[in-house]
Amino acid sequence: MKKQIVGAALVDSLERPEKLLAARRTAPPEFAGMWEFPGGKVETGETPQQALHRELAEELGVTASLGSELQCPTSNGWPLNANTAMRVWLAQVTDGTPEPLEDHDLLQWVELDGAEILGLEWIPADLPIVQALVAFAAHQ
Repeated sequence: MKKQIVGAALVDSLERPEKLLAARRTAPPEFAGMWEFPGGKVETGETPQQALHRELAEELGVTASLGSELQCPTSNGWPLNANTAMRVWLAQVTDGTPEPLEDHDLLQWVELDGAEILGLEWIPADLPIVQALVAFAAHQ
């Protein structure tokens, strides 16, 4: 079984998303300075959704409402490497103001229209997810 990672596509609105909150990593060295979706590992005994709520509280200091899961190419999620896959949910902050508390040094709201979001240097495994999110937003 692949290791399960969860990520949040934090958007300004679940109904009509126009902006995404991107998070810039501080570590490990090969990904420092690159952008990603906030999230992390699903711990033993947690559902993916519970893990995502916990990760958002730890990393950004927020509570969020989860929307739909972003359609992924495999039943395990988006492949990150040979042993790890990530499932990504749309999410909207319901309490708190996002701050880079853990694993990130900068947060930035970016337009989902394609140009701005695709101009960021995303972690390579996250780029296909970003492209799918841009396509999803274009059809909302």
